[in-house]
Amino acid sequence: MSYEPISVFDIFKIGVGPSSSHTLGPWRAAQRFLQSLETQGLLDTVTSIQVLLYGSLAKTGIGHGTDIAVQLGLAGTDPVTIPVDSIQPVIRRIAEAKKIKLAGKLEIDFDPETAIGFLSSETLPFHSNALSFLVRLNDGGSISETYYSVGGGFVVKEGETTGVRSTVQLPFPINTANDLLRWSIKTGLAINEIVLENENAWRSEADTREGLLKIWEVMRECIYRGCHTDGFLPGGLNVRRRASGLNRKLLKDTVVSDYESWAKAIRQGGMGFNYVLDWVSCFALAVNEENASFGRVVTAPTNGAAGVVPAVLMYFVLFTEGEEMDKVTRFLLTAAEIGSIFKKGATISAAMGGCQAEIGVSSAMAAAALTEASGGSQRQAMMAAEIAMEHHLGMTCDPIAGLVQVPCIERNTMGAIKAITASQLALQSTPDFAKVSLDAVIKTMWDTAQDMNYKYKETADGGLAINVPLSLPEC
Repeated sequence: MSYEPISVFDIFKIGVGPSSSHTLGPWRAAQRFLQSLETQGLLDTVTSIQVLLYGSLAKTGIGHGTDIAVQLGLAGTDPVTIPVDSIQPVIRRIAEAKKIKLAGKLEIDFDPETAIGFLSSETLPFHSNALSFLVRLNDGGSISETYYSVGGGFVVKEGETTGVRSTVQLPFPINTANDLLRWSIKTGLAINEIVLENENAWRSEADTREGLLKIWEVMRECIYRGCHTDGFLPGGLNVRRRASGLNRKLLKDTVVSDYESWAKAIRQGGMGFNYVLDWVSCFALAVNEENASFGRVVTAPTNGAAGVVPAVLMYFVLFTEGEEMDKVTRFLLTAAEIGSIFKKGATISAAMGGCQAEIGVSSAMAAAALTEASGGSQRQAMMAAEIAMEHHLGMTCDPIAGLVQVPCIERNTMGAIKAITASQLALQSTPDFAKVSLDAVIKTMWDTAQDMNYKYKETADGGLAINVPLSLPEC
């Protein structure tokens, strides 16, 4: 296996929903293409541009907002900073004027109806999520580049061997769970401590901690916003948002005005099993309803699975340990390392591995993080990750109408609950007697992904996507 250093901020990316592979990735690809043109001194000479979407990007691109993301990227906006309320107005202006200002600098003719092509019957060999940019220049020449959105917002340009910084040398290089276990035994460090040492190769420890708290802030705001927003999700399925109704039901007559008063009210509700279970589900629903509405979320490790890690972390801070920022950062560091190991040994792309690659991986991440944050050993944390993934193996990705709504949103609640259960099992177990290692389950997941029929890999060609009438709302 080649050396591939992945930072915590490669796994946790702030962006816009509904999909990291179909929205955030194409957005980033468009930005990279414009940067390539600028580097070559060609941006000011562009007269026209066409974008071709292949494979899964073509099949479910409309439902995932791929066409919207590409336009936003070409227009020079950034998913981290763009006000989400401005997205639709920007898209409407482009459609009405049939013009786009590349990188916010050069205005050219651009009709989205003809400039973006959906080649549903064509798939490029490297990855199902492929898109090509073709431009004509004012001297009569042309240039084209192809990019692959390989999951979790990672983008690889055709000809590259990896989408991350391979020149960085980490003190504790990790490609497999066994590597992580070896370093933990050798140093005696917890998983989060090993990861933090590696992060120092990119930036100062203070900057890492500050960045992680920003990640948590975005996650927390997303949960709060989702728990206080009513209505229906966009896209035509008429799926009603449920988090806000569940939030009101659980709070009863309690009036809250901000996150702090809301969190206090939740804690005061008690520790009953059903009560806690309902809140974990509510947290996960809230995030993925925001995700489905082009809201701001954090890939964890993807947008489609963005609700699992925040829901479990919110459970941890509200119902167990309290919101201590040091514990929050340790939780996120551990979760990110597990996600990076899955990416290296298998995939975090549903278009390559089905939903086991998204919900399954996010559940494993949350399970390991919760276990270590709750006082478990390194081996118990890895055991928890294995248990969580073992019980997601074979999960298909079959989004109805290609939208990240049914069954995606509810699957986040299941992933969160399974993560908590996996953590509890690991904390009450002795890893020495475990029959399945984390590396074994990662290999099994990848083997399963390769055996899985293409219909169940984010194409909307199989499963629930073809067996549920589109006129029926969920529940």
